[in-house]
Amino acid sequence: MSQPVTQTKSSRPPFSWEKGQLMEGFRYERVKTSGAEINVAIGGEGPPLLLLHGNPLTHVSWHKIAPALAKSFTLIMPDLRGYGDSSKPDGGEDHSGYSFRSMGQDNAEVMTHFGFDRFQVAGHDRGARVAFRMALDFPDRIERVAALDIVPTHHALTNVTLGWGIEAYHWFFMAQKAPFPEKLLTADLSYYIDYKLNKKGVGLEIFSPEAMAEYKRCTTPEQIHAVCEDYRATVGVDLAMDTADYNAKRMIACPVLVLWGSNSHCGRHFKPLEAWSTWAPDLRGWDVPTGHYPAEQRADLIYDAFWDFFSGQEPVAAA
Repeated sequence: MSQPVTQTKSSRPPFSWEKGQLMEGFRYERVKTSGAEINVAIGGEGPPLLLLHGNPLTHVSWHKIAPALAKSFTLIMPDLRGYGDSSKPDGGEDHSGYSFRSMGQDNAEVMTHFGFDRFQVAGHDRGARVAFRMALDFPDRIERVAALDIVPTHHALTNVTLGWGIEAYHWFFMAQKAPFPEKLLTADLSYYIDYKLNKKGVGLEIFSPEAMAEYKRCTTPEQIHAVCEDYRATVGVDLAMDTADYNAKRMIACPVLVLWGSNSHCGRHFKPLEAWSTWAPDLRGWDVPTGHYPAEQRADLIYDAFWDFFSGQEPVAAA
């Protein structure tokens, strides 16, 4: 059984990232779960920390922060089912094969495979929604949760505004009945991924060429279909689960850290701490000067906050 490391902030290793490197020093393993086969990068030393990526990315979205974190934690970085080099199983009639519960089950089994009964987890975007569901479904296993640039799904879908709806158009477009969105999105995959990642006021310059090439390699018709299934599940079974939990006043039992980009659709259209407070009584967080991809735009700030939080410290916003 693991426990968070309790260290002083002065012992935090300095942030470092070598330009041009992509997941250097991490080994790979393919883990068969009860519902999928998950591609996993693993490495580092210390307490286990599960890192979950978002859409339309893969585990390499952590490549700038991973080398520094690996000096203090054992990092487990999977591709979510349907993404990257993980398998893309059938979603089923209700698309529940791509629910956050199904993805959470995959990652709980991945952690069991590596011998970790209890662990900490951080997620960005879709990965943060998986982490949210894991914290509710596996409260005896999750020690701490950090979420990057989201508000909980129930809050997002029951507080839709014109501004957020325009920026988050893909939530509703990709949830349309197959194969309508798939046919349109796969007509020009390179154009699609460039457009999707090119967030307002941020641009594509925040992505390293190596990471961008990897995202494009993984943008296939099979992945596009899986991502659409992900969004179909979100407006169906995921929302139903979250609504039931919301009405039952279920809460996340462990400490939660929420960080969001001041120049992201999350930061522009929501009050993240207010949205999270319904679910997480032990909550802290702040905005960072980024768009929707904080770990790629300002990996140094995310590293400092993650290291402090997952080392048992109370993190504070950078000056």
